[in-house]
Amino acid sequence: MAAFFVSTVTIRNKEKFQQYAEQAAATFAPYGGEPVLRGQFDAALAGNAEHQAVGIVRFPDQAALKAWYDSEGYRALIPLRDEAAEMTLVAYSEPS
Repeated sequence: MAAFFVSTVTIRNKEKFQQYAEQAAATFAPYGGEPVLRGQFDAALAGNAEHQAVGIVRFPDQAALKAWYDSEGYRALIPLRDEAAEMTLVAYSEPS
């Protein structure tokens, strides 16, 4: 069953965020991760939204998503991520 991570992003440093995004994307493939969406915020249709951008990545399952998140390759990028942006990362699974 496919799993997704959704990140909502408020960018602090545009150049560092671009570096983070490129380097993070390079860590997905070994875990079967495929970017689904990387987009800029347009409007809240209902409720409140305070982020500027969103990213969605699909993995084969929760185990693959967790293995990617816990990987040395991704964990090494966390300091850059934290300098570049304020992010919330949330995991979701497709309903069975």
